[in-house]
Amino acid sequence: MDVRITPSRLSGTVTPPASKSVSHRALICSALAGGGEISNLLDCDDITATKNALKAIRGKNADVDCNESASTLRFLMPVFAALGITSVFRGRGGLPNRTVGPCVEELAKHGITFERTEMPYKFSGVLTPGKYALSGDISSQFVTGLLLALPLLDGDSEIVLTSPLQSKPYVDLTVAVMRGYGVVAEETVRGYFVRGGQRYKPRAFTVEADMSQAAFFAVANALGSDISISGLNPDSLQGDRVIFDIVKRSPPYEIDASDTPDIVPILSVLCALSPGTSFIRKCSRLRLKECDRLEAVSTELNEMGGRVEITPDDSLKITGAERLKGGVRLSRGDHRIAMSLAVAAARCAEPLVIKGAQCVKKSYANFFDDMEKLGGIVDVLDI
Repeated sequence: MDVRITPSRLSGTVTPPASKSVSHRALICSALAGGGEISNLLDCDDITATKNALKAIRGKNADVDCNESASTLRFLMPVFAALGITSVFRGRGGLPNRTVGPCVEELAKHGITFERTEMPYKFSGVLTPGKYALSGDISSQFVTGLLLALPLLDGDSEIVLTSPLQSKPYVDLTVAVMRGYGVVAEETVRGYFVRGGQRYKPRAFTVEADMSQAAFFAVANALGSDISISGLNPDSLQGDRVIFDIVKRSPPYEIDASDTPDIVPILSVLCALSPGTSFIRKCSRLRLKECDRLEAVSTELNEMGGRVEITPDDSLKITGAERLKGGVRLSRGDHRIAMSLAVAAARCAEPLVIKGAQCVKKSYANFFDDMEKLGGIVDVLDI
């Protein structure tokens, strides 16, 4: 699907969808607890992948289709290993290129035998307790997967971080959701201690709105729209809530993205349309997302007349402009690139066509519908 967005000012009220991060975690904890109603669960491709995978959680064998969801893959491999489920994990799109090596290496040291160490991953055995060493600067999802799994083991375990943990708010979120289901993981100086023999307990759970999706509308407001964003939890542990602090600052911006990589694409749009030269630093992990987001956001914005430079340390140096050009740009199959370009369209000199815009279904299926409700002029060019 390609969409054409004609520049316009957005106004009205929008409620962002439920948090994808919280939805994944609540689904897994609820399944391990044996049930419990989850309200306001996000409906998107990634969450559907986790829901479908969890249908096999009480069996002895599983054939899991992760679709393009790295969270499904990285969270559930350790969980299925802890449950002793002989498993095959499959995926498509860019997922086979997303690294899982650190997780595979640690599982293999703790009772799991891998028949295949690349997608489709095939493994068997039962995970054993002990000391797990993980680098903290590749993906916090590896830490989350182990945290979800280790309480199920019959002995105590420790996660030892061999480098500082980036995206720590996502791990804080994991610990908080687990606690809500009666399971405790303790943060230590070196990482996390998890007591074995714990049991997840059923409960009713409500998923809060997604701060990373709210970020698109927060930046739209900073660029001249007038959108009221409702349904947000002011006490949220989601790291992307920092977007509301960032847009209150005066440009140019100096932004540390180590804990909030998901909002870098939309922050790049903010900087590209704000006065002065801004920097978004510590962005190297963006090369390991659905696409190489550093290359994607710099190329797409530069083709629109922006001035974005990737520095040698994988920071973004962005010199702002009053307007960008429209034209035809590529989503790169990445939902966050597509939605960021859509927000940039409001300050383009001519309509912007986004090719492959259906990728928003990965996390926010109704994004373009919500844009239209806010007065956006969105035309679907093909299906």
